[in-house]
Amino acid sequence: MAKRPETLDTALLMVELLRRIPRGRKVTTGELHQQLKSAGFDRDLRTIQRQLEILSEHFDIERDERSKPYGYRWLERAQGLAVPRLTPQESLLLLLAQEHLKNLLPARLMQSMDGFFTQARRNLGDSQGQGADPARLEREWPRKVRVVATSQPLLPPKIEPGVLEAVSEALYANRWLALDYQNAAGKRKPIQVMPLGLAQQGPRLYLVCRYEGFDNERSLALHRIRKAEASTLAFERPADFDLQKYDDDGRFGFGDGRRVRLTFHITHDAGLHLRESPLSKDQQVRDLGDGWMEITATVVDSAMLEWWLRGFGEAVRDVLRDVSLAPENV
Repeated sequence: MAKRPETLDTALLMVELLRRIPRGRKVTTGELHQQLKSAGFDRDLRTIQRQLEILSEHFDIERDERSKPYGYRWLERAQGLAVPRLTPQESLLLLLAQEHLKNLLPARLMQSMDGFFTQARRNLGDSQGQGADPARLEREWPRKVRVVATSQPLLPPKIEPGVLEAVSEALYANRWLALDYQNAAGKRKPIQVMPLGLAQQGPRLYLVCRYEGFDNERSLALHRIRKAEASTLAFERPADFDLQKYDDDGRFGFGDGRRVRLTFHITHDAGLHLRESPLSKDQQVRDLGDGWMEITATVVDSAMLEWWLRGFGEAVRDVLRDVSLAPENV
């Protein structure tokens, strides 16, 4: 691929700077430098400072010199950069994505998008002017939808500073990860792991990985990681690992992938939702009379399944698990 002219690279850098300078708050040179670095613009801090000085002289950009590092922001009534801006619909989608994917996307990618998130929030912010507000309906939408808990809500456990960033960076770049890990029993030790996947289960985040020298996967709770450091050593991602299959095998539900043909009796009131949301594609329902029905389905046997059945109390009875009748793939 032909190398881009230096003047074009400079122009692209200036465009990115203009797009990332906010209005309602000031951003420092260091913050912009980090955002651009995360987005693939490898420039030194002095270059960013020099470009910002030039831009503040030719655009309606305020340069706050009262403290160092200097802060930059668009003036309130400035027109800004004349390039396509986020529409209200795009702004809404971007903010919803930020809320639900912030723990599942690489930290560097989220940092590089900070300027766009800021623009999206401003686009959907309270209108300061008079008359019709074209973004009103989009602004109202986040208050009209919600993801609700299917069990008792819990507050997320505390994750040590820098851990999520190091884990996501190593996972994204296929690099070995050095951890200081404390297990559920309180035992703490340093380990080297190959990060393979990141999963959010309710308020908790889990890292799926392989220990150095082993070929089986384990799930480590991020809130039990005391320190994490991404290595410079890369690894070849195992071709035999599939995060979707790992989940389907019930590994996040404390199972080992063993499937069983499950049969149990449940009251009509307690089991009504199973007619609407089946346990599996091959689920069968048979009415028994006297307010009871029989459910038969192929499922992964796990501790989570056991906890789920126990949660019905006396509304469930006659539970049977048959490994011999479970097909390998359903």
